[in-house]
Amino acid sequence: MTLLDECFAANRRWAAQTVAEDPNFFNRLVNLQSPDLLWIGCSDSRLPPNEIIGRAPGEVFVHRNVANLVEHTDVNCLSVLQYAVEVLHVKHVIVCGHYGCGGVRAAMSTQPLGLIDNWLRHIRDVHLWNREELAAIQDPELRLDRLAELNVEAQVANVCHTTIVQDAWRRGATLTVHGWIYSLRDGLLRDLGMVIEHPDQIPPEYRLVF
Repeated sequence: MTLLDECFAANRRWAAQTVAEDPNFFNRLVNLQSPDLLWIGCSDSRLPPNEIIGRAPGEVFVHRNVANLVEHTDVNCLSVLQYAVEVLHVKHVIVCGHYGCGGVRAAMSTQPLGLIDNWLRHIRDVHLWNREELAAIQDPELRLDRLAELNVEAQVANVCHTTIVQDAWRRGATLTVHGWIYSLRDGLLRDLGMVIEHPDQIPPEYRLVF
């Protein structure tokens, strides 16, 4: 049996087991998705969002890319954010990075990697903005971990600076943006203490007057 055959076989077992445990499971999914959470995370295969926060299919709307970036020119990410906020009416946007992130590690290197260097430039900007703090950390792995945290903080800010989120706040929507980080070493999430739920919490230069 090939790897892909194994995937189909596992899918059939999962579907059968799911129906056995909850006969109406797929009927509910096909008619509606009503998640309260939008998860913006890293593409890393070791981070399955639903599993690590114990949510069932249909309970988390997900966008993933290398190093969990949110950029104002990324139409893909912004489209997901808009759909989540304006159509699904999610209550929480979670930006979740992880320690040991390959994208963050690559951004700390000067070795050219090709096309992805254009994407990693955004993390290198975060490195530049925080270079004194990072340079003071002697242990390279701890420095990498700290940059991963700072990158999450920067992406939380980027989410809050979008017209999508600020317009939701203007309408009176209940919407909170969070920054979390995940450890591959122990499987635990850590809250970085970034909880933004009102435009007054962002710098005035980024606040939009509607």
